[in-house]
Amino acid sequence: MERNTVRSVVLAVLLVVTAAGVRAADPSAVKKLLASVGIPPSATRRGQMDVVGFASTSAQMDAVVSQCDSLAAPRLAELRANGILPADAVIAAGVCPHDDYYYAGRFYSLLLPHVRARTVIVFGVFHKARVFDCRDRLVFDSYAEWHGPYGPVRVSPVRDEILERLPAEDFVVDNDMQMVEHSVEAIVPFLQAYNRDVEIVSILVPHMDWRTIDRLSGDLAEALAAIAKERGWRLGRDICLISSCDAVHYGDAGWGGQNYADLGTDARGYQAAVERDRGLAEDFLSGPIEPSRLRGFLYRCVKGEDVMEYTLTWCGRFSVPLGLGVAARVAGKLESRTLTGQLLDYGTSVSEASLDVDGLGGLGVTAPNNLHHWVGYAAIAYR
Repeated sequence: MERNTVRSVVLAVLLVVTAAGVRAADPSAVKKLLASVGIPPSATRRGQMDVVGFASTSAQMDAVVSQCDSLAAPRLAELRANGILPADAVIAAGVCPHDDYYYAGRFYSLLLPHVRARTVIVFGVFHKARVFDCRDRLVFDSYAEWHGPYGPVRVSPVRDEILERLPAEDFVVDNDMQMVEHSVEAIVPFLQAYNRDVEIVSILVPHMDWRTIDRLSGDLAEALAAIAKERGWRLGRDICLISSCDAVHYGDAGWGGQNYADLGTDARGYQAAVERDRGLAEDFLSGPIEPSRLRGFLYRCVKGEDVMEYTLTWCGRFSVPLGLGVAARVAGKLESRTLTGQLLDYGTSVSEASLDVDGLGGLGVTAPNNLHHWVGYAAIAYR
């Protein structure tokens, strides 16, 4: 039997096995989420969950990229002048926001033009993990392609090779879980804008403790490194790993009844929260990727006794340590080198210049931006 046929059979079996092991905690909530999908999927193509915060057409994306590139240009000029990020820099991994383009667009344009690889693995936040009662496993899809503003974005065949090599208990394949999550689909249009031939693998990372993150990142890195060696790939040149992550979600309004404004909601409280947030990115995510620092980041964001409870409301509290853990291990296995991160910039939905979205077919915002409700953003490049 040919190798491609074997992969198809293996994936079909895995779909049956993994789907049988997952039950939604709230079927009515799942049904409601699926009903709210902006562009519905087909049997083989993932649609688009959020068509307000993110572009879904080429005209929208052309306008977004033009504005975002212009907003990013002054900071990129500084980074290049200081030798931090040359114009021809190739990143092996990155941390990228996933908030509305209207607010966070500059950060996509700071980081993602430096993704030169054709194959990009995106580690997404699984915001709705509680609804699906999912934790401690990686979540894959079985789509052949994703909706993109410039046409379908192909799912890399590397996904099926990964699934062949991972222990069955490490993952679940579930298209509904992938369809209702926006943290990967925010990044895909920018990847396609900068490279029409990009291929992706989407991996959602739900709640898990450090021991599980360490085990899963080890298993996934082993699989990826083996695949890369077989193909003669290099990290950065041929494959890149991006962790989707919005930083702190701050304020005392609009957070489902939760108060995340422990430092206050006046100008002084805002500044203190910004300084704390930037410090978190610099202390744990900048510099060499080290397991102790990734673990420190996780437990700065969640409670040690219950990782489902926040201490600091970073969306990427699981996707970042797992994605960077994989990247660091692959770099070591393939090239015997340590990846080092550089915080390209930090900002918030309050501080950032907003895009002009008038006349762009419904593109806009999904949440307010003020001192009572704001989100932080960090773009971090690893080479």
